[in-house]
Amino acid sequence: MSTFINASTIPLLAEVDILVIGAGSAGSVAAITAGYYHKGKVMLIERYGFPGGTSTQMLDTFYGFFTPGETPKKIVGGVPDTVVNRLKVTGDIFLRPNTYGAGTGINYNPERLKLVWDQLIEEAGIKYLLHTTLVEVQPGEAEGIHTCVIYNKGGFFKIKAKRVIDASGDADFCKQAGHEFELAGEKEPAQSMTTTFRMSNVDLEAYQKAGGKKMLMEKMESAVGSGRHPLPRKQGSAHEMVQAMCISTVAVKVTDLRADRAEEFTQAEIEGRRQAFIYEKFFREEVPGYENAKIIGLSHQIGVRETRRVYGMERLSREDCLSGKIPQTSILLCGAPIEDHKKSEDGGSETVWEYIPGDGVYGVPYGTIVPQKSQITWVVGRCFSATHDAHASCRSMGQTMSMGQAAGLAACISLDDNLSAPEIPVAKLQDKLQELGAILQVPMEKADTSRNGWSNNLKNL
Repeated sequence: MSTFINASTIPLLAEVDILVIGAGSAGSVAAITAGYYHKGKVMLIERYGFPGGTSTQMLDTFYGFFTPGETPKKIVGGVPDTVVNRLKVTGDIFLRPNTYGAGTGINYNPERLKLVWDQLIEEAGIKYLLHTTLVEVQPGEAEGIHTCVIYNKGGFFKIKAKRVIDASGDADFCKQAGHEFELAGEKEPAQSMTTTFRMSNVDLEAYQKAGGKKMLMEKMESAVGSGRHPLPRKQGSAHEMVQAMCISTVAVKVTDLRADRAEEFTQAEIEGRRQAFIYEKFFREEVPGYENAKIIGLSHQIGVRETRRVYGMERLSREDCLSGKIPQTSILLCGAPIEDHKKSEDGGSETVWEYIPGDGVYGVPYGTIVPQKSQITWVVGRCFSATHDAHASCRSMGQTMSMGQAAGLAACISLDDNLSAPEIPVAKLQDKLQELGAILQVPMEKADTSRNGWSNNLKNL
């Protein structure tokens, strides 16, 4: 906890039941879920000028809704389905086949998604502040209330909250409140960072006729091996977007820099942009269909895969993922492989994949979203309680949204029944989750993962 601000002189902005810090996919779903039950008593703050976090800043695909493999299963439901359904109404999604190993993805228009998040947040009656940053926490676990100091263009303000959900991505609240965490890179090398970019005027038909993904991988390897293009890696994805003749990439790789240090984070941003235009040159000169393509957008910031990971009542481990088991305290399912973006031994930067055996699914226990010694706090998104390897599996947005859904419900139960976070009966939480449409057991039927199969997967809701 920092003490550089005299909170007694700062005006009180709001007193709320639940404060959610960070409006990424996890935080937005947490707030929306809580808002259903505590309408008008939930507040959501976000440091950027729009919600969505990674879902709108960097990516255009939801992963984690479906398991990979020959018989994909849909394993995420509830409020996350509501988000996708809104996008479908305006024709802003399609299901993209499992072309890069993580399973079927839900491609969407990230600009439309910003509006969808806005609408769902407002419909839930949430007090909503953008351009607002958490700067200090005065813990009040014993008193059952936290005082958070925030800053925006109006100055410094205090928010008093009976319950807090940390969805900051970097565990900003938990760090300020004194909860213990592991910093990525302390034990295993931290996953690399990626600046995504989008290109327009791509002739996708010519690209597919020339060999598609297989051809692209061969071109990348040849370009690196010959030295014609200084690409940071021999692999990477370039996939079709909802917008016609546009593609989105996950190709840039920035390693050996830390996102929790401003100087290094600045270097990472600069390096990510530099690499993006190296890729543009490569695509235009080497890849059929890209001769007239140009970059039309870079991610709002460089994509960060991991920084702080909080120590929770329970900690998801590599062994838990690869066991393929669903514990009794499970609050969500995950089928995503361990997907570790790291620097390779030969100096390159590649991705290591390891798939979940058996049914290809494991359960994530409730204790992973409750910080150790916490009474009135939950943590969701990429700062939840997991080891490096487990985090590399369970950080997909389908899973982080499911964490938010569980935390939003748990906070409501905690208030309604006057229980601390560790005291909540998980069976009751599970019942409430299933009432919302969450999926907690492996479905028997195979999911429809055809391009327009989304509606077929919702037939029982």
